Amino acid sequence: MSRARVQLLWSGIFLAPGVGLITLFVFIPIVLTAWISLHQWSMYTPLTSMKFVGLANYADVIGDSVFQQALLNTFLYSVVSILLIVPLSVFFGIFLYRPTIRGRTLLRTILFATYMVPTVAVAIVWGYLYSPLYGPIDQLLSLAHLPTQPWLGSTSQAMLSIIILNIWQTLGYYTVLVLAGLTQIPQDYYDASAIDGAGTLGQTRYVTIPLLHRTLVFVIVIAAINTLQVFDPIYVLTQGGPVNSTNVLTFDIYQTAFEFGRAGAASAMAVLLLIALAVAVTTFLRVTRED
Repeated sequence: MSRARVQLLWSGIFLAPGVGLITLFVFIPIVLTAWISLHQWSMYTPLTSMKFVGLANYADVIGDSVFQQALLNTFLYSVVSILLIVPLSVFFGIFLYRPTIRGRTLLRTILFATYMVPTVAVAIVWGYLYSPLYGPIDQLLSLAHLPTQPWLGSTSQAMLSIIILNIWQTLGYYTVLVLAGLTQIPQDYYDASAIDGAGTLGQTRYVTIPLLHRTLVFVIVIAAINTLQVFDPIYVLTQGGPVNSTNVLTFDIYQTAFEFGRAGAASAMAVLLLIALAVAVTTFLRVTRED
């Protein structure tokens, strides 16, 4: 065998386990979900009882007001989270990257530690913090002679409360990504800009931010994927309430499949979510592509 064929053979051998796992746990479930979405089926009945209905599930889902509200809530949650996470992660990343900051390693560890805590545990703790009866947040507001807030019990504040929870937990992760991007910027650019008279703000605007382009694109894409799949805090804290104000696509899919027994409709929702995510990410990457 030629050297090229030997290398190809060994490449296939080493890639086979990873490709096999991805196929088993990613591609096959996607294909199975798409197939179920074309049928009327309850998860509490055998697969042989499925009835083919074509695109009827998609038509029902798109015309469902609850699904439309969940789609709007998901979009709102994702956009607001990204608009807050990206500037904050850049700010903390630049702050912690400065060599004059003492204890920056400890600060990085503290920031990233919140991301390592399971989301369910974080949601339980924040549920206690948001409690209107004994929650520390409302108690502090009372001590400051400020009006207490209903937080998770208000249709206008419940989603914002979930967004704050998400930012608190994931900000450290995105800050670490920004720090990794900052390490790729050569010091020569900062030295040259300093000679030209640029201060800290000028260097940040004209050197740091432009050269962080690829990192910021990656951060936005990962944040979009993570926020569009939010489930744990909704399930633990609000169950989609009050009055569907925090009902998101993933929780609506869960309810439709496991509580209402409409696996076909839930699969159609999942396929629509996958298509929407793929289109959004592809469009964003094309728009932000560097020439």
